[in-house]
Amino acid sequence: MYKQQIKSQIANYLGIQPHQVTLFWKGRVGLFAILDALDIKALDEVILPAYTCVVVPNAIIYKKAIPVYADINAETFNIDVSDIEQKITSRTKLIIAQNTYGLSSDIDELQKIAQKHNLHLIEDCTHGFAGTYKSKQNGTIASASFFSSQWNKTFSTGIGGFVVANDEQLVSKLNEFESKMEKPSIIETRLLHSQIAIKNRLPEFAYWSAVKTYRKLNSIKLIPGSSSNDELISPIMPDGYLKGMSEMQAKTGIGEIKKIKSNLDHRREIAKMYDRAIMEMGGTQLFQPTYANHTFIKYPLLVKNRTTFMEKAVIDQIPLNDWFLSPIHPITKDFEKWNYNMGSNPTAEYISNHVVNLLTEISIEKATKTIQFLRKNQSEIIFE
Repeated sequence: MYKQQIKSQIANYLGIQPHQVTLFWKGRVGLFAILDALDIKALDEVILPAYTCVVVPNAIIYKKAIPVYADINAETFNIDVSDIEQKITSRTKLIIAQNTYGLSSDIDELQKIAQKHNLHLIEDCTHGFAGTYKSKQNGTIASASFFSSQWNKTFSTGIGGFVVANDEQLVSKLNEFESKMEKPSIIETRLLHSQIAIKNRLPEFAYWSAVKTYRKLNSIKLIPGSSSNDELISPIMPDGYLKGMSEMQAKTGIGEIKKIKSNLDHRREIAKMYDRAIMEMGGTQLFQPTYANHTFIKYPLLVKNRTTFMEKAVIDQIPLNDWFLSPIHPITKDFEKWNYNMGSNPTAEYISNHVVNLLTEISIEKATKTIQFLRKNQSEIIFE
């Protein structure tokens, strides 16, 4: 019942039909479903940005395909269109366009490349729900797109994700795939429900202690988290990966999706505060191309020494985030397991070595304290 309601609400927001939406336990499962529907096979190559989460190449490798990483644009943090064609081979079948931090990639330019080489193009909208590209909703232009509805996205089901397909053949395949999904266990849904309740009551001052506790409990599998340890150790599909969304998640999302406008308005206001402060310190505001409307899931900032900067933030109780601390976050070693060669994408590697994320879902008061922290540590910020 709730799953049909959330499908209808998502579809209504995006201006599509409910049957174009399929629901999953996590967004990465939706990506796997798309790859399956597109008939991606062993040794096929998939081009994606070298500034992503490991769960994206994982899904590709689970299909026995090969992730091929393109560098990113230093202004947009999205895939560098000029780097893609040199990565295309006779085995390339698909390009993934990521909405990094909520900013759409340049879809028109990517479609030109895809059409020229007879490739599929899909959107990674895990950061991008409710943003737009040339006045069109993110995820409604390419053949298909996958979204995340995890904790800090524009609307949340705790953990979760969904897929939007814009091709009727894909729509049919994805609905069939969804119908075969394993259901989350009662224990999993109850634990997730408890986490949601705790998070909703968590005061801002408890941010760092909550992050530490959450990561510890997730690492020993006591609570369902964004990524399991199995996904971070090796690109082998863990048990229980292929699950659909629970009714509890959908019910949570129904309440959350109604808050999207106020959520986005708030995030954009916080981003403007950061823009003004950084310009006052001698930097430039975060780049926004004319073709896209940013959702500011996070506000990226480059610093000279991230470890030191984050340590100071913990001491001052300033909430920060570290997306993406490597080209395939959060992996920091054994990159070859994911077919990544260190040194192959210099812009992505430089940014991932220096980026921290300012939070945008926080209160005006906490954002003001964050800005005070930035001013106090201004010498640590990279202004380019």
